[in-house]
Amino acid sequence: MRKQLVLVTLLSAVLSTAAFAQATSSRGSQSSSNAQGVQIQGNTEIKASQENTAAVAVGEGNTAKNTAGAIKGGTQIQGNTKIQAKQKNATAVAVGKGNTAANEAGQIGGK
Repeated sequence: MRKQLVLVTLLSAVLSTAAFAQATSSRGSQSSSNAQGVQIQGNTEIKASQENTAAVAVGEGNTAKNTAGAIKGGTQIQGNTKIQAKQKNATAVAVGKGNTAANEAGQIGGK
């Protein structure tokens, strides 16, 4: 389980780096946008942790996920944003065609 936590943390860091690349404008505010449709104007602070998480998808086209502290596609935020999310012993399981299961603590936007 510790390897999963390290993998999830590393993956979250890589994805959040792409999602939150910010440039400072002449007014001092911060702005960000990327191909997934996330637009942020202001400061963003995310503190997220997961422990003993597991996600399992069985079958065709299923999705199972554990997300803590994420801003996903199709989101526009203006102003300062602070997300504090924590999951412990979270499990998401999807079995059968077309099923979805998710634990999404501190998530804004997306599907």
